[in-house]
Amino acid sequence: MQSDLITKYQRQVLVFTDLDGTLLDHYTYEHEAAVACMTRLLNHGIPIIPNTSKTFAELISLRKRLGIKGPFIVENGAAIYIDKDFLPEKPRGAVWQDGYWMKSFSSKRQYWLGLINKVLPEFGHLFEAFSSMSIGRIMEVTGLEEADGSLAAQRQFGEPLLWKGSEEEMDKFIAHVRKLGAHPLKGGRFLHICGDNNKGIALLWLLKEYQRQHRKITVSTIALGDGKNDIAMLEVADTAVRIASPVNPPPPLERTVKLYTSNKYGPEGWAEVLDQLIPESVFFAK
Repeated sequence: MQSDLITKYQRQVLVFTDLDGTLLDHYTYEHEAAVACMTRLLNHGIPIIPNTSKTFAELISLRKRLGIKGPFIVENGAAIYIDKDFLPEKPRGAVWQDGYWMKSFSSKRQYWLGLINKVLPEFGHLFEAFSSMSIGRIMEVTGLEEADGSLAAQRQFGEPLLWKGSEEEMDKFIAHVRKLGAHPLKGGRFLHICGDNNKGIALLWLLKEYQRQHRKITVSTIALGDGKNDIAMLEVADTAVRIASPVNPPPPLERTVKLYTSNKYGPEGWAEVLDQLIPESVFFAK
């Protein structure tokens, strides 16, 4: 997948993006407001790389709707899937699975379900596990249609919990499962029980592998997200973009350099900032 930026300027921009609440509207899951910006970037060879809590099954369907190809990162950095033609060589540490090179950073879902079962007597009344929900219940708590709810249920790695208790009870729960080896992540709607993986670790791995296979190219990264589970990704990217949310404040970051926050929500904010960071004029610079 060669781009105009590579051939003309020997540099490449990789755009890593959260989906729900960022590229997709928080309420409608639509992305029309970002289509023009997406098309412009893709036409100039800039990959748009989903980095999301969504599942592999969801991404296979969603990438077609979004009109994007290339790598995608699922379940909060649990695994990266890479199209065969995206890199010249087999990525280090990856295996061929389901038509993609796959690099995993997490134990399988069954492991985390076993851990959750251990804490049910003390904490079970405070949450509802995704695995215990019917498709109808998943539709109710996520706002997804039935087909999308079925895809969301096909998790391979971590387990989302719908928290029903207080913040204080959540803190106690998080401390407890951490002692058991979990690394919980707070997302936009769910508390995710997973391993020592996050969106930032996955971003850095893919960046390192891309640079290893394109040694003469200068690579820079832009990350966009709206939730706390995006913090690790936003902290490590060259440029971080916080997308304004109608329901949550911008995620708190330690970085202060190359940090932007959109004025508009969701896909409108996504396009608002990227149109400024990567204007059309950059492709015609001498």
